[in-house]
Amino acid sequence: MTRGPTLPAHRLPHLPTPLDAFNAAPDDEADALLLHCLHSPRWSRRIADHRPYPDVESLLAAADEATYDLSPTDLAEALAGECLPPVPDGTYSAAHTALSAANAAYEARFGHVFVIYLGDTPPAESLDRVLEGIRSRLTNDPEEERVIAAEELRRLAGGRLLQLLRGAENCATSPNTPAPGK
Repeated sequence: MTRGPTLPAHRLPHLPTPLDAFNAAPDDEADALLLHCLHSPRWSRRIADHRPYPDVESLLAAADEATYDLSPTDLAEALAGECLPPVPDGTYSAAHTALSAANAAYEARFGHVFVIYLGDTPPAESLDRVLEGIRSRLTNDPEEERVIAAEELRRLAGGRLLQLLRGAENCATSPNTPAPGK
C-alpha cells in the first residue's frame, strides 16, 4: 500500500522574545533599561552599543566583560544606585536594627552601601547571609573590598539582566536582588 505525499511539518510563527525586543529597541530605550539594571551610564552604553546579541548568554558575557573595565568613577556610580536587599516580611525589629547598624558601619568604612548577590538564597535566610557578609567584609582593606563589591555588582547585574530577558516588567525586582535606589 502506498501513501500519499507527506505534508510538511507545521511551524509556529516566530514570536519575538524579550531579547529580540531589547535588540530592536531604540538606543535611548535600551540605555534607560540597562541603566535601570546597572546604574552606570558607561556600563549601560557599552552593553547597548554591542547590540544585537545572538542569545542571552552573549549578552550576559558582554555585561560580565564590561564589568572588568569599570573605572573607579563608574563603580562609584553603580554602587550609588544600590540599596540593601529587602528584609523578609515578619522580621523582628531587632534584626532591622542590627542590619541598619552593620550597614552604617560598612558605609562609614567604604563610602557606599553594602552589595551582595543572594542568587538562590531562600528569602528566610537572606537576612542572615547579608549580616554575615557585612560583618566578614568589614575587615577587608578598601582596595580588596572594591574588588569584591565589583564582583557582587557583576553578579547582581547578570541576575537582573536575566530577569529582564525572562520578560519581567522591571529588571530589578527579582526576589533575591535588591531594587535600585535608596
